[in-house]
Amino acid sequence: MSVQLQQLRYFVTAAEHRHFTRAAELLGVSQPTLSKQIHTLESTLGAPLFDRSRGTVVLTTAGETLLPLARRVVADADTARDAVQEVVGLRRGRVRLGATPSLCTSLVPVVLRDFHARHPEIELHVDEGGSQDLVAGLVAHALDLALIVQPARGTDPALEAVPLLRESLVVASVAPLPSHLSLAELRDTPLVMFRTGYDLRDATLEACRRAGFTPTYAVEGGEMDAVLAFVEAGLGVALVPSMALVNRPLLRATPLADPDVHRTIALARRRGSVLPHAAQAMRETLLSHVARGPLPVGVQAL
Repeated sequence: MSVQLQQLRYFVTAAEHRHFTRAAELLGVSQPTLSKQIHTLESTLGAPLFDRSRGTVVLTTAGETLLPLARRVVADADTARDAVQEVVGLRRGRVRLGATPSLCTSLVPVVLRDFHARHPEIELHVDEGGSQDLVAGLVAHALDLALIVQPARGTDPALEAVPLLRESLVVASVAPLPSHLSLAELRDTPLVMFRTGYDLRDATLEACRRAGFTPTYAVEGGEMDAVLAFVEAGLGVALVPSMALVNRPLLRATPLADPDVHRTIALARRRGSVLPHAAQAMRETLLSHVARGPLPVGVQAL
């Protein structure tokens, strides 16, 4: 037989109050139940813990030895219970969220604001990067959740992804462009192109291929902030998500007439994993925000 936490708790309470009936009242059990549990503990340990011969509750030498150890075990158990309840109750915890740069400047700040207002004690860690890097972070257990661009070929089988948003790609420029523009009309317009391996580079090249041309580059190699800055400098135009132009007053967004020039944003997690309570609350906040809106122009919930 093994010593049980409940038995130690009964023993500590009886020892501190030196009265079995009073201890039973404090513990919310009957006095015979408390006496039985302490007797079982004594049998398990092989020594009497109380001297009852004189009608009083007096600790034996074995009881005196056990008391500080039992207090420590009970206190540690209470601390563990409280810590878990704080996590479950979202009074403590951490969320590690990954998102692409355009989402970090549009959707994510609003979601984090709502989440923080409800759960101010939760630590928030945001990893900004391309979808390939975010997928690697999920697989490596460095992230709990990630907002990624869902590739046409499908998501990594190690992940499960819920499509959230369908986002139109627009032409970012400094100078005004025709209001009705097809991608083919950019055939002779130099593009500011993203670096190799960046999601939007592949999306842009695929869209241009479907439109029947290979683009020329004014400059290439940047990520979102750099590409938008190059466009602001007048070096060329870029094909970007509509949300990327939030808080970019120098740039104009021209929609494309091509109906299939878009990207799908998905909320990804490791397949089969159990999300921490804080991460599950973040997931629910994201889904709720997308469902109730409002969403930026050119973005629709799926």
